Amino acid sequence: MSELYGSDAYAPSEIAQRIESVGVSKARLPTLPLLMLGVLAGAFIGLGAMLFVLVKSDATLGFAATAIGGGLVFSLGLLLVVVAGAELFTGNNLLAMAWADGRISSAEVLRNWVLVCVANFVGAAGLAVLVFASGHTDMNGGAIGQQVVKIALAKQDLSPVQAFFRGVLCNVLVCMAVWMAMAGRSVVDKAVAVVPPITAFVAAGFEHSIANMYLMPLAMLLQHFGPLGATPPVTWSGMLGNLLPVIAGNLVGGSVLVGLAYHVIYRRKPG
Repeated sequence: MSELYGSDAYAPSEIAQRIESVGVSKARLPTLPLLMLGVLAGAFIGLGAMLFVLVKSDATLGFAATAIGGGLVFSLGLLLVVVAGAELFTGNNLLAMAWADGRISSAEVLRNWVLVCVANFVGAAGLAVLVFASGHTDMNGGAIGQQVVKIALAKQDLSPVQAFFRGVLCNVLVCMAVWMAMAGRSVVDKAVAVVPPITAFVAAGFEHSIANMYLMPLAMLLQHFGPLGATPPVTWSGMLGNLLPVIAGNLVGGSVLVGLAYHVIYRRKPG
């Protein structure tokens, strides 16, 4: 079957096997490396979000240019995760495949998701503190800081239903990027696989829970300790009101619409 897809890439059925095997390894990682890799992933996604805001803060660009350009640079985050190695909650929703095949337990899946999600928050929010302290948000005459707050307020104002479905759509694309990256045999292959779907979800305005864990704390820092306190506040309750439905949507999009769908197609045993 591989020949149908070219000799330099894994076939979809082989990707399914690789995703399952990697899922087993991820589910059984010791706690310390799992947490450390989770912190790295949160920071990596935050770096992509940082570049996204830089593009969005340029008022000379049109709507489509900022949307597509912001998505392209945001791809840095998942490229760092995939190539350098890190544990990202949204990508790890694909553990549902190994779970559905009976290779890992429900407890192992939940342990991974909870620990990685918490570690991702530490990494993303920690990067927000470093970026704030660096003065990066003062660039472009302070437009970057203003854009961070504008984006965070828009996220806070989403209804739970909107946040959920934007989370679903986001993680369908994120997990498809991870899935396709597993077809590649080189760094270039992985980059080609990752960039288009990540660009698409960012340009479309969908919601990535880990990116929000960088943007919303940074907005709060700018409002409480920076020059932007006069704007409507981004609050802890507002951030939680965004993250809960977005995390739920990410879970459904990644684990059900990608992971379990491909399990049924390629790995489910007849009968």
